[in-house]
Amino acid sequence: MSADALSKPGGAPHLVAHPIRVMLVDDSAVVRGMVARWLSSEAGIVIAASCMNGKIAVGAVERAQPDVIVLDIEMPEMDGLTALPLLLAKAPAAKIIMASTLTLASAEVSLRALTMGATDTIGKPSSVAAADAGEQYRRELIQKIRALGQPKQVSHSVSAVAGKEHGPSGPSTGSRVLRPISAVRPKVLCIGSSTGGPQALNALFEALPRKIGLPILVTQHMPPKFTTILAEHLGRAAQRPSQEARDGAVLQPDHIYVAPGDKHLLVQRKGADGVAQLNAGPPENYCRPAVDPMFRSAAAVYGAATLGVVLTGMGHDGRNGAQAIAAAAGTVIVQDEASSIVWGMPGAVAQAGLASGIYPLKALAGEAAKIISGGKP
Repeated sequence: MSADALSKPGGAPHLVAHPIRVMLVDDSAVVRGMVARWLSSEAGIVIAASCMNGKIAVGAVERAQPDVIVLDIEMPEMDGLTALPLLLAKAPAAKIIMASTLTLASAEVSLRALTMGATDTIGKPSSVAAADAGEQYRRELIQKIRALGQPKQVSHSVSAVAGKEHGPSGPSTGSRVLRPISAVRPKVLCIGSSTGGPQALNALFEALPRKIGLPILVTQHMPPKFTTILAEHLGRAAQRPSQEARDGAVLQPDHIYVAPGDKHLLVQRKGADGVAQLNAGPPENYCRPAVDPMFRSAAAVYGAATLGVVLTGMGHDGRNGAQAIAAAAGTVIVQDEASSIVWGMPGAVAQAGLASGIYPLKALAGEAAKIISGGKP
């Protein structure tokens, strides 16, 4: 089996000013070959190196100069978790996507990799050659590579809310006018995230006060099993009960409910209680779970007492749901561009004029706590 193949910088087959250079690290020659064909057919993406294990990748990474590394977890000689810090030491600017099979053990390792510096994860189907699974994996992988491989372009102007600043003078505020905060104190906190989300969620929950008196709903774009482990990790970070949501569960204050992989998490009213409802309806924004249905249903149940938070993530999931929260006179705040891995989802909400505040990740928990307590950011 071929050890590795390198493409020198500047040797891109596509006529693109700055093509995204990708290193593939996987012990399966079939997977490497298939993914290389997918990526080579995409304008603006080139294969910088193709390696059969982590040891070879560590030796090749300085010469390959990748922007994005797709790193398998289970490999002979040197696995992905062992290779990760070595790759980051030699290529600190590279974004690393951990690719793993959809098992609980792999999900645990993938989420641990995120705490070690990996940027994102992707769940590999058992057979990428299977038509449906392979196409979904191809589309998601290409989206992630494009989102992570582009250099950040951050604006530097300042925004105001109804004539008064409601967010720090920061890179992402632009010239957008922000919405006023709801006059009604929140009764539910709904959080949506995608690329970079697990790290952002951990940071948010570590900083959020232990007692806020609200149920907390989380939709993170992740496959089944990964969300099981995510709920456990968030519980440890938040020091509060955290679990994958169960259909029909009454939403308890200061409990975290994570949307299970492949199910939308909705809220419905049952008497005086809010109740979790799991829905296997069509994907929205190519995602299931998706943030939009969670936001819409929360707005329908809690109205102006809905507080939504949109964290880092590619695409625009959450924008339409934020529109529903805004229409119900609720509040949505978002992570700023400078602290986001990808400012797709929060940026879409802000650019649509639906945000009541745009904050660095370090400030989000404090601003959310102020809103929950009835104060103003």
